[in-house]
Amino acid sequence: MYILDKFFNPKSIAIIGASRDPEKIGHVLLNNLLTSKYSGKIYPVNPNAKLIKSLRCYPSIEEANKANKEPIDLVVISIPTEPSIKATESCGKLKIKNVLSITAGFSEIGNHDAEKRLKQIINKYKMNFIGPNCLGIIDAFSKLDLIFLPEIRLKRPERGGISFICQSGAIGSATLDLLSSQGLGFSKFITYGNATTINETHLLEYLGNDKNTDVICMYIEGVREGRRFIDIAKRVSLKKPIIALKGGLTESGAHATLSHTGSLAGSAEVYKGAFKQAKVIRAETLHDLYDFAKILEKSPKPKGRRVQVITNGGGFGILCVDGIDKNNLKTNMPSVATQNILKKKLPRECIVHNPIDLTGGATAEQYDLALKHCLDDKNSDILLVVLLLQTPLLDLKVIDMIKKYNDKHQKPIVVIMTGGNFTETQKHRLESGGVPCYTYPSDATKSIGAFCDYYNV
Repeated sequence: MYILDKFFNPKSIAIIGASRDPEKIGHVLLNNLLTSKYSGKIYPVNPNAKLIKSLRCYPSIEEANKANKEPIDLVVISIPTEPSIKATESCGKLKIKNVLSITAGFSEIGNHDAEKRLKQIINKYKMNFIGPNCLGIIDAFSKLDLIFLPEIRLKRPERGGISFICQSGAIGSATLDLLSSQGLGFSKFITYGNATTINETHLLEYLGNDKNTDVICMYIEGVREGRRFIDIAKRVSLKKPIIALKGGLTESGAHATLSHTGSLAGSAEVYKGAFKQAKVIRAETLHDLYDFAKILEKSPKPKGRRVQVITNGGGFGILCVDGIDKNNLKTNMPSVATQNILKKKLPRECIVHNPIDLTGGATAEQYDLALKHCLDDKNSDILLVVLLLQTPLLDLKVIDMIKKYNDKHQKPIVVIMTGGNFTETQKHRLESGGVPCYTYPSDATKSIGAFCDYYNV
């Protein structure tokens, strides 16, 4: 088993290939590390510079290591292929155990000899090695930012409970940017490229024991240790949900996978069976990955599959019920007592079954009434609330009111909000307040189905 903690909580970091040129990856890596306010020691390594970003620059990893007076905790390599292999060997000779390699030009382009030589060095010195050909890693808790994309182009996440293991840097960065913009909090973001030594199974095992990780998302193109992956996933999924999207399931996709990271992709049926056996939640699309992560990260454990819909649009209520049926969920009626209270206090045109339709004349006070009594009603386990903010009488205090109820964790509350810029702004307020929000009923109900399946209710 690889010891990975020094990748995420290092006290000292050296960047081989640090640069004064803002266009170079080595400069972006160093700048991001400084901007993130990482508190450990930083050693830029470049033989052609004496000072970078006000930090003393060292001509070699040997000199940087000597300045640290003990083996540096983590070395990041961002130089061309052949020099990166030599740099890795230098780290090994210095008893530096942890290396993150951004460098490309290995098996992903058919350069198998270079990767073979790299692996021999790693094994010889018993090193922990992530990469090569990866985007890097982030830890929001230790304030470690070692990905080579500038913050101006990619929003960094706030602290939260989602960790993301991703073989593809492009998919990882786009997902991180999108989920961060929607208010989801992250713990760790890990890309691992060609996985010359440390692979998806090692990272999954590490995150399974990570106290700051509540939900694990994965994008994988090939699993190298199939049996061990299943065994580890079985153990981890008992403690926290694992959501996985597998790339390269079609014949054409598998060919693209081989040329992307040098991974071999198995058949779709094999992976479906393996994920099911390991109790891994299978995402069919990137959209699923985003959506499932939201509800699993934000919502309390449900007691059952009974969903009560509350809406101010009849058509949306019908689509919600269709989605509930499609995803093997249930639509029980509210109790007679709840129906009687709502009939007495709501306008006559409101429907108080399931869905509860407050109609286009709904007010925040009417939502408050419906939510209060449905949360107390024993005939439902989950509330699915449709908020169509285009209706004229609906005051925006409904947003804070839903956040207040959600904070009590009586039942999971899921919200559907469909609309343009105005609606999206309010949706972000709810998401930031810990309420999972969706644009379409189909996405919300599919996510609730996956949520209930994980908890086996």
